[in-house]
Amino acid sequence: MSLSTVAQDIKLPEPDKKGGVPLMQAFNDRASSREYDSRKLTDEQLSNLLWAAWGINRAQEGKHTAPSSNNKQEMSVYVALESGLYLYVPESHYLKQIHNRDIRKVTGMQDFVEIAPVNLIFVSDLTKAGITDPAKAGPGSLNTSSINTGFMAQNVYLYCASEKLACVVRGWLDIPELSKAMELAPHQRIIIAQTVGYPKK
Repeated sequence: MSLSTVAQDIKLPEPDKKGGVPLMQAFNDRASSREYDSRKLTDEQLSNLLWAAWGINRAQEGKHTAPSSNNKQEMSVYVALESGLYLYVPESHYLKQIHNRDIRKVTGMQDFVEIAPVNLIFVSDLTKAGITDPAKAGPGSLNTSSINTGFMAQNVYLYCASEKLACVVRGWLDIPELSKAMELAPHQRIIIAQTVGYPKK
């Protein structure tokens, strides 16, 4: 089943918030994998995956499934699919298309990133983090964003363990090249990427 689209954006189905294996089993099954099948995720899997990573779980407060240091909410999740690059909009639970180019192979230095159907890129907005001049961002400026990304990536790991999907978080990437391919602004900084897909048979 193909994802329904509105002006190239992808409207995701409602996430299933009651499914999955028991939490302790998900911890037991959590693992990293670097071998992927090219088969695409279903609509529901993509919806659940993104909601687990950074969805809204307290609508009245606008709070997320992962913590945000001092509630700065500076994090964004980009999704590289075969059909293009998208920004996950958690408030409306849909994917806003940035462009229609397949940049999966640019999201990392390993061959499997081009094979797997989904590559997530976690991006910090320096202005929301309190840094008005990106040129003055020091080595420690992204510490809290890195911690927040860790929470989000672990949510993805646990969802994948529950769904029997393959998953790995990756720091080996060419950040300048990927930033250019994503058309990011100077105040947006890539923290890390994460690959998701079916295990290779």
